[in-house]
Amino acid sequence: MSRGFGAAGFGGGPGHGKLKFDDDELHSKISKQLLLRISKYFLPYWKQTLLVMIVLCVSAVLGLLPPILIQHIIDQALPDKNLHLLLLLVLASLGATVVSGLLGVLQNYLNSFISQNIVHDMKNQMYSHLQQMPLQFYSSVKQGEVITRMTSDISGIQGVFSNTIVNFASNLFILATTAVTLFIMNWKLTLLGIFVIPLFILPTRKMGNFSWKLAKKTQEKFSEQNEVIEETLSISGYLLMKLFTKEEAEYSNFKTINAEATNLQIRQSMAGRWFMMVLSTFTSIGPLLIYLYGGYLFIQGELTVGTIITFVALLGRLYGPVLQMTNLYVDIKRSAALFERIFDYFDMDPQIVDSPLALHINASGKDIEFRDVNFAYQQDKPALRHISFTAAAGTLTALVGPSGAGKTTITNLIPRLYELDSGAITIGGKDIRDFTLDSLRSQIGLVTQDTYLFNGTIKENLLYANPEASEAEIMDACRSAYIHEFIMELPEGYDTVVGNRGIKLSGGEKQRISIARVLLKNPPIIIMDEATSSLDTVSEYYIQQAMHVLLLNKTSLVIAHRLSTIMAADTILVVKAGAIVEEGTHDSLLKNDGVYRDLYNKQFEPKILS
Repeated sequence: MSRGFGAAGFGGGPGHGKLKFDDDELHSKISKQLLLRISKYFLPYWKQTLLVMIVLCVSAVLGLLPPILIQHIIDQALPDKNLHLLLLLVLASLGATVVSGLLGVLQNYLNSFISQNIVHDMKNQMYSHLQQMPLQFYSSVKQGEVITRMTSDISGIQGVFSNTIVNFASNLFILATTAVTLFIMNWKLTLLGIFVIPLFILPTRKMGNFSWKLAKKTQEKFSEQNEVIEETLSISGYLLMKLFTKEEAEYSNFKTINAEATNLQIRQSMAGRWFMMVLSTFTSIGPLLIYLYGGYLFIQGELTVGTIITFVALLGRLYGPVLQMTNLYVDIKRSAALFERIFDYFDMDPQIVDSPLALHINASGKDIEFRDVNFAYQQDKPALRHISFTAAAGTLTALVGPSGAGKTTITNLIPRLYELDSGAITIGGKDIRDFTLDSLRSQIGLVTQDTYLFNGTIKENLLYANPEASEAEIMDACRSAYIHEFIMELPEGYDTVVGNRGIKLSGGEKQRISIARVLLKNPPIIIMDEATSSLDTVSEYYIQQAMHVLLLNKTSLVIAHRLSTIMAADTILVVKAGAIVEEGTHDSLLKNDGVYRDLYNKQFEPKILS
């Protein structure tokens, strides 16, 4: 059961049904451009990375010493019964092992430092980027998808450094030093030992593609899982689920998605095990060939027993890196699936950004003007058509009309939550696109019908508008919103925790705190979108009285369905089907036999009980 839609136009969310892949798509994931893009995240830590490479190189050399020393123990110390030499060789081997272990600890620390900091940087970059995305992105993308990309996708790449780059370098050093050593010892046995290496590479490509598919599908299934959790266990979703008794249906849906994700993870795990089993079989062939041919050479007097034993031990050091490096292709494929999802978000255009020459704005005492504004959420479906009006400085402009007419859309264009398609919106005669977003939005206070409060104290929610506000300023704002006395009656007063989304407060109480928060910001422009809809009659009356003072010298736009709240507005705009069909004062509009008069009659005409 699906409740959401993909992020249309913004890269898309996880789909439902079978995913399809082709080889061309898979090849494109490990392009030179992708590798270059990934490498940029390591540049700030190049010193630590260089130190890791040095440690790996020294460790690779030290790793050769124990097998070589064993050869000397078997071929010299033991046959000669030289206890002193035996002791020196054993201590040297032990010393090499201890130093190698200490270097391994240092390497693990550096690996962790680099990988964790890269994840830290990438999460910061992702959060900052998502902050710049337009409102339209969040109205279309699935919530669980955003959380998955911010958490498990980015956290999943922290092993890229230690499991791919470091492993590759380590295995390369080990492979090079071991191969040189083996050729010096006996080039014939070395050629025989590397005879089976091509067998490791053959299944790797197919396994890499298969692993990539599974990793991508698994992450998408995690996104669906997070979406269900976010939608059904949030306050609003939880209440909806309870009221419509959908617990069983939602549990069944979650159980199905959870089972699919678990099966995908099992398939990932087992695919790797089967792959390694096949490769392990191939690795057993080499030592057997060495024992066979090496034994022949020993019988012929060309080799010693210590040489054969050391050769087999070093051959393990040769096969190990080869196995790791063939598996590296699989790891890269798996990592590419995660990087692709992350870079998909990074590549999304924020759309609404500051122009290079953007200026700071002071909107105090300046008119807001819409000049032939057109806007559509989707192509060929206009939401606003040829909107033109002026909200004079220091006046109250009301927008009324049926639901879905476009009133909220008009007000959302002023702080540039959406970008208009054509026309212009000006403040003081200057296009709002010529101002910085920060300065523009700092001049606007918005109170919406759907009040949002953080799960903190009342005081913390109020200070979100103005962190520098004093106790007196906070209380004055709350008195103006007629919520101060209620707060003081609470056991904890302003330190009362409101709960998730303010669940511990009534709708009217939340709304008045929201109004107090905007008043504390004290911007020159105030937008109220059905801000009094949750208030009782008495509270609405007091708010209206307070607004006469609070909106003095402020430019205000008020959306209202209850016409009683905007009768005293300086200008009333009647919006219908995305267009302004009437404009005037309350009295002038009543004289017309139009939409406003029809709305007024429906609200205020006497109700006759039959």
